[in-house]
Amino acid sequence: MKLAVVGVTGLVGRKMLEVLDAYGFTVDELIPVASARSAGQKVEYMGASYTIVEPEQALNLKPDLALFSAGGDVSKHWAPRFAEVGCKVIDNSSAWRMHNDIKLVVPEVNANVLGADDMIIANPNCSTIQMVMALAPLHSKYKIKRLVISTYQSITGTGKDAVDQMNNERKGIAANKVYPHKIDQNCLPHCDEFLDNGYTKEEMKLVNETRKILSDQTIGITATAVRVPVTGGHAESINVTFHNDFDIAEIRELLNNETGMVVEDDPFNNVYPMPINSHERDEVFVGRLRRDESLPNTLNLWIVADNLRKGAATNAVQIAMHLKQKGWL
Repeated sequence: MKLAVVGVTGLVGRKMLEVLDAYGFTVDELIPVASARSAGQKVEYMGASYTIVEPEQALNLKPDLALFSAGGDVSKHWAPRFAEVGCKVIDNSSAWRMHNDIKLVVPEVNANVLGADDMIIANPNCSTIQMVMALAPLHSKYKIKRLVISTYQSITGTGKDAVDQMNNERKGIAANKVYPHKIDQNCLPHCDEFLDNGYTKEEMKLVNETRKILSDQTIGITATAVRVPVTGGHAESINVTFHNDFDIAEIRELLNNETGMVVEDDPFNNVYPMPINSHERDEVFVGRLRRDESLPNTLNLWIVADNLRKGAATNAVQIAMHLKQKGWL
């Protein structure tokens, strides 16, 4: 088993190594991959030291599996080339998510769509992953009619430079700005680029990816994505209208029975999900479960998860483990 991690020096790439190690994903050879600027540097994995190489060198080594987290442009160029030499690719960028012939996978939700012949597999957007984890069992039971989504997204979703910007602002140090405005003590209703329809790419990812993963193009979805000055994870306020009525106790039971879900829903004792508690955790946390008293068949819930782990690295590793368990690696 030869495993390549493309984008190994980024926040998600480094987290992938941590999660692979934590899950005991054994390999005969690790191939850490990054740009020419990082080539030649060393990374540690399971007590061994490996030298970072550039993508072309990694390709020549013919890895069996490649985890990509180096941005859409890198994935568009290199993922097909890795696939051509028989390497299965799990890609964390948005490059392949909406391709009709590429599977978009959250293992707990739709691992069943995968087959032995899938060579490029897309990892969904971090905000989508945690949301569909909670919504999938509810959709199966009550059928979702409409979603109104508001996200409160960690700056770690933008990358290391965003974390540096916030930390420098807190220290009063003038430095490069990733965001168009100050992020410390602020909230920016601006995740990714704005599109012609007035929504951002991040907001439309929530719309399009959710429909694809849940295999239902009829769901009405609208979203507002906000960047907030925290590092522990993403939070989401979800208002969901179902075709069928529901019972709150049954909702709670459904979510409690889901693998990878933790229900924290005791607000009178100040128990509810928070990013500070999701940090470095792989579970998706859900709480503040309550009826929307203004609409029939409508539920409010609050969902939190570490965007670098379950929202990115962990989900990719779980896909890899599924492939391994099926004997497809």
